[in-house]
Amino acid sequence: MRWCRPTRACSRKNGPRRGDAGLTLLELLVVITILTLLTVAIGTVALNYLGGARADAARLQMTQIETGLDLFRLDIGRYPTSDEGLSALVEAPADADGWNGPYLRKEEALTDPWGAPFEYAAPGQDDAYDLTTRGADGVPGGEGDDADITL
Repeated sequence: MRWCRPTRACSRKNGPRRGDAGLTLLELLVVITILTLLTVAIGTVALNYLGGARADAARLQMTQIETGLDLFRLDIGRYPTSDEGLSALVEAPADADGWNGPYLRKEEALTDPWGAPFEYAAPGQDDAYDLTTRGADGVPGGEGDDADITL
């Protein structure tokens, strides 16, 4: 770009050339469109990644709960009953002689990444207990982020 010096001789002729004046409206619209498309694409990928991360976090939490349940069983000789629930890992139940907990550091560990409590039933359908989270939608079944997770 050519600019004139601030003197008396400065005139329109010495100012910026016509092609150097800036971007046209069409060029601005193209740039805005490209930025919008990139933002949508990146946002979609980020949301999919976030959903997968929550499911992974739920699996990790469930593994920690399973470890706490196993430690409870070693100390007490049984798993917590359905009535006692998972809170027996944090606070001693009334009839749990030999309780050596807490088996989980925080009570928040009993809540899944979507804010719902993990579902616990003892005895379970096929095992000594069932531990489940219902996913993002909080109802049985579903796919993707809404899928149930059972360990």
